[in-house]
Amino acid sequence: MADRDKRGKAGKAAKGGKAGKGGRDAPLGPVLRVPPGERVDLAAIHPAAIPAGPRDKAAGVAAMARMAEPLASLQERLYAASTAGDRRRLLLVLQGMDTSGKGGTVKHVIGLFNPAGCRIQAFKAPTPEELNHPFLWRIVKALPRPGEIGIFDRSHYEDVLIARVRKLVPRSQLGRRYDQINRFERSLADQGVTIVKVFLHISYEEQRERLLARLDNPDKHWKFNPGDITERAAWPAYQRAYELALERCSTGPAPWYVVPADRKWYRNWAVGKLLLEHLEEMAPAYPPADFDVQECRERLMAT
Repeated sequence: MADRDKRGKAGKAAKGGKAGKGGRDAPLGPVLRVPPGERVDLAAIHPAAIPAGPRDKAAGVAAMARMAEPLASLQERLYAASTAGDRRRLLLVLQGMDTSGKGGTVKHVIGLFNPAGCRIQAFKAPTPEELNHPFLWRIVKALPRPGEIGIFDRSHYEDVLIARVRKLVPRSQLGRRYDQINRFERSLADQGVTIVKVFLHISYEEQRERLLARLDNPDKHWKFNPGDITERAAWPAYQRAYELALERCSTGPAPWYVVPADRKWYRNWAVGKLLLEHLEEMAPAYPPADFDVQECRERLMAT
């Protein structure tokens, strides 16, 4: 597959000037966040854009490596705080078209954390049991516990995305689901859950390249689903379904972030940076000792 940094005029135009919007060290969240109530036009957001941060792959990989230590430290503090009763946790929601990189993001970004403190859930088509319950039922069961970092590979948004495109439920029911999702996420925020919702935005052409790469590599055939070709025919409908979800469900307690994902290295850096910013804002702290440190030290030295 061709290097994304050599993709041509469109890719170069998307890179902009020497410094991305907001500057190299500026917070990334405000750049990628979908403001509540704002209309979303995905066609106006270039999937190969570099709106902020490192300007090329080498710089992005280096910046990603530098995030490893602070991310691990913040995760440890979050878990440690939970042992003293802190109920806070973080939930990363990943959504995107097939091949947008949800699994790759889990591998490269979540791989920087201690897996013992992560809860990863990949949501597939609902089981018969799940279909017998309200659509949020299976989501509640998979939520991270206090001190954990939860990762949803797909999520409750499938019930307003594929359900809309494939007309699996009446349109009136879809409208109610947006409101249910907003109430649900607001209640999670009230319970101490920091929600980071990321839409991995890839282009129609990039998806074709990634699907072809799977077909051309026998070791990747297990990742290929012939149904993905059929789903491509519904690309415009899916783009509109995502636009509506972003418009209707980007709220103060749980905003959406649109990450250009044609460049895998930039996708990984951007998601890692968003997690770092949210964990830094949470500012978890190690709990103080609930025992006499000096007395225990003296006892230990006497042994």
